[in-house]
Amino acid sequence: MKTFDLSRSTGNGHPDVAGFFDPRTFSVQYVVSDPVTKQCAIIDPVLDFDEKSGATATHHADELLAYVKEQGLAVQWILDTHPHADHFSAAHYLAEKTGAPTAIGGYVTDVQTLWKGIYHWPDFPDDGRQWDQLFVEGDTFRIGELEARVMFSPGHTLASITYVIGDAAFVHDTLFQPDFGTARADFPGGDAHQLWRSIQAILALPSETRLFTGHDYMPGGREPEWESSVAEQRSRNPHLAGVAEADYVAMREARDSELPMPKLILHALQVNTRGGRLPEPEANGKRYLKIPLDALEGAAWD
Repeated sequence: MKTFDLSRSTGNGHPDVAGFFDPRTFSVQYVVSDPVTKQCAIIDPVLDFDEKSGATATHHADELLAYVKEQGLAVQWILDTHPHADHFSAAHYLAEKTGAPTAIGGYVTDVQTLWKGIYHWPDFPDDGRQWDQLFVEGDTFRIGELEARVMFSPGHTLASITYVIGDAAFVHDTLFQPDFGTARADFPGGDAHQLWRSIQAILALPSETRLFTGHDYMPGGREPEWESSVAEQRSRNPHLAGVAEADYVAMREARDSELPMPKLILHALQVNTRGGRLPEPEANGKRYLKIPLDALEGAAWD
């Protein structure tokens, strides 16, 4: 199974993009680098978690660090596109290892407030202080000599953002590969109308823009893929090509009503709303996750 691929820079001002696929969670992590200065950003890193044993590990995050060292790169940013519901973020771990600042969309505070209620965390600080930088729509930053900007892309979650770095856009769970479709919009705070509008904003980028998605579910048993283009999405994505907003929303809501919740959503959000920090150890030195019962719809009994 393909678990790594490098998308080379297409020219001056455009990044090299190394993608790392995690078969356990179907997630894709990225190292986005400036070929000129060797500065890089890590996007959506995965902290390993085995829900059967409760074990955590840093295998995938360490793979990123090994690549960074091998390529002679310097980590300038550790970026998350949103608080993930299907894997733990390794942002905090990588920040400790590299000294690089962490960042996410400032809209994460809405997600923190929502899950603060679900987890009954009355003292939890829901002001985004768990990250070094909170980006909002239109913010710009640099990775070496590369120009990067932020698009607010809600719908899948309240806090989802897209990073546009040169000719590459990191669209998280908004769009999947053109042969699979688009993200669900039924998580707490999700909205299919918002998701449609976010997708249209992404598809308004130049046709040749490289799009990098956050997951791949390998339809038909093909090898994992995570890169497409705006032109390919416009013409080939079955959820979008020739589809109007009302029809999209009806399709999305019907499809989502049949999907079970991700198996790690209740585990992951209490880590990812903390910026990738695990719960503090208790008196016996062990860490514990808190699983609220009957908090979410979408149980699959059959």
